[in-house]
Amino acid sequence: MEIVWEALFLLQANFIVCISAQQNSPKIHEGWWAYKEVVQGSFVPVPSFWGLVNSAWNLCSVGKRQSPVNIETSHMIFDPFLTPLRINTGGRKVSGTMYNTGRHVSLRLDKEHLVNISGGPMTYSHRLEEIRLHFGSEDSQGSEHLLNGQAFSGEVQLIHYNHELYTNVTEAAKSPNGLVVVSIFIKVSDSSNPFLNRMLNRDTITRITYKNDAYLLQGLNIEELYPETSSFITYDGSMTIPPCYETASWIIMNKPVYITRMQMHSLRLLSQNQPSQIFLSMSDNFRPVQPLNNRCIRTNINFSLQGKDCPNNRAQKLQYRVNEWLLK
Repeated sequence: MEIVWEALFLLQANFIVCISAQQNSPKIHEGWWAYKEVVQGSFVPVPSFWGLVNSAWNLCSVGKRQSPVNIETSHMIFDPFLTPLRINTGGRKVSGTMYNTGRHVSLRLDKEHLVNISGGPMTYSHRLEEIRLHFGSEDSQGSEHLLNGQAFSGEVQLIHYNHELYTNVTEAAKSPNGLVVVSIFIKVSDSSNPFLNRMLNRDTITRITYKNDAYLLQGLNIEELYPETSSFITYDGSMTIPPCYETASWIIMNKPVYITRMQMHSLRLLSQNQPSQIFLSMSDNFRPVQPLNNRCIRTNINFSLQGKDCPNNRAQKLQYRVNEWLLK
């Protein structure tokens, strides 16, 4: 028994030394993280280790306003002061470059035609910087946020920065009132959202099969990405990738968008790696849910005016069971 305990102690010591060595290694940079363990090669920190391997990422472990979260619909608070979202495209379509980053499908808009958003929980106007896709290896998982403990096949995240206070998304991401992320759940269906269809049709998605592949898309209408609803849920949280800065307001739309089964299959065929490396599907690129820690989850859905107040004394607790649109 003593030999077993000694062996376990040595393994633990070696692991700690390994982590310490990695921390002091030039390998530590903003890209040294992963969603899941690699099949082969050196250690790369998965979500449970993000906050331990780099002191600049410590919020990933010790932060009290981390994202994503599980949304308990019975705990949502109606806030009558939440106004509808306003999307300003200037009446123009936009262009952008779609990337395989090795972790996400990322669409980054060009700077020629800007898209701004305001209203909702926002005091300032925010500018769209990036659209990011999360998806699972099977239909029962893939979204970062959960609804009553249930995941969805995927999640679209539209990342905006406060262009009234900050000059770019990098500055805004580490600053108060810096970011707004609009999140839309993805479900698999027979039909496809017209915006996502432009991204995920076979001719387009096969252009970014491997890490660092890129493809230009033109004539995109951002408004086509949004589901037909003015209802949403909102809370204060963080970015879901290192360094997990707690500067993001999340807005989760109250209806999903749809993609076809073939389009989901095409997403799962995207590789995290370059062509010369072993294939590893990009799927399951989501961070596990984080503790809510008594944060208020507010909504503009007025199901009932009865209940206790949120700490800001403006909102009232909802009394209903389940937001059924997501569970059908």
